[in-house]
Amino acid sequence: MQERIQQLRDQVEALTAQTAQEVEDLRIKYISKKGLISQLFDEFKTVPNEEKRLVGQQLNVLKEAIIAKINALREALSSTKGEAEAIDWTRTAYPVRLGTRHPLTLVQQEITSIFARLGFAIAEGPEVEDDDHVFSLLNFAEDHPARDMQDTFFVRNTPDTLLRTHTSSVQTRAMLGAQPPIRIICPGRVYRNEAISYRAHCFFHQVEALYVDENVSFADLKQVLLYFAQEMFGSETKIRLRPSYFPFTEPSAEMDISCNICGGSGCNFCKHTGWVEILGCGMVDPNVLENCGIDSRKYSGYALGMGVERITNLKYRVSDLRLFSENDVRFLEQFQGAE
Repeated sequence: MQERIQQLRDQVEALTAQTAQEVEDLRIKYISKKGLISQLFDEFKTVPNEEKRLVGQQLNVLKEAIIAKINALREALSSTKGEAEAIDWTRTAYPVRLGTRHPLTLVQQEITSIFARLGFAIAEGPEVEDDDHVFSLLNFAEDHPARDMQDTFFVRNTPDTLLRTHTSSVQTRAMLGAQPPIRIICPGRVYRNEAISYRAHCFFHQVEALYVDENVSFADLKQVLLYFAQEMFGSETKIRLRPSYFPFTEPSAEMDISCNICGGSGCNFCKHTGWVEILGCGMVDPNVLENCGIDSRKYSGYALGMGVERITNLKYRVSDLRLFSENDVRFLEQFQGAE
């Protein structure tokens, strides 16, 4: 029996396996309930008493050697399999090209960076909003056209729930949640029920800013607007403010910049006026402050808002808004050096 044990030990040392199934076959052959080791333990009962101690030790050593060998074979196969799985055999043989940020992302980050240097913090809010934050708190009349289904996406069967039409809803949340001083910038996506064309889309991006504190004046707003325009479009950029109307600001204005394409001399882009409109602004209406729990006799503020697509058009001269959402690689590759 000792000779058989030694023969098995020699076999075990020479065992090899190429697949997991071969390892399993070896386990069944040697250490299963009907395997060779179990057979040897059955025969151990017939060994003379004076030899049992020695033979028993040899059997235990043999069993441990077989178990260790099978575990080693299994571990080796597992390691090899892991290395093979780490290689993506479906990957193209060509080098993977690095991508770039979307032009809207580039411009939005530049806008927020400019306002961050002025001390504005970034604030965000939900895209699915309620009527109060989007309209009522911002001094919109009950019959204001913006509430109409033609302009706003309302959630079915819930007339007070809608997709926000501007990021001003973030401003109302900020004013409801804190007392002045408030100095925030609100970037985000907004939605309006408009026909999609080269100059309009049903969703687009806005960046709005709000500053509320004691003794805030229109002169403060004008200085911020001039700083932004010159940082964004160059130190030679000029601005002009035209009277306008917004429900949530009074007085209100629209801001134009000198056309950065023709330098103000007149071209097709600026319709030969030398000026291009880029944003709306104004002093926060006292009613809005009161609606949000801020004392309008003590505090004042200004707000401004711009479309990111509009600024991107000016900066990169993109004539069709639809290009921003079509994910055409040929279009996006043009911005690889813009970061």
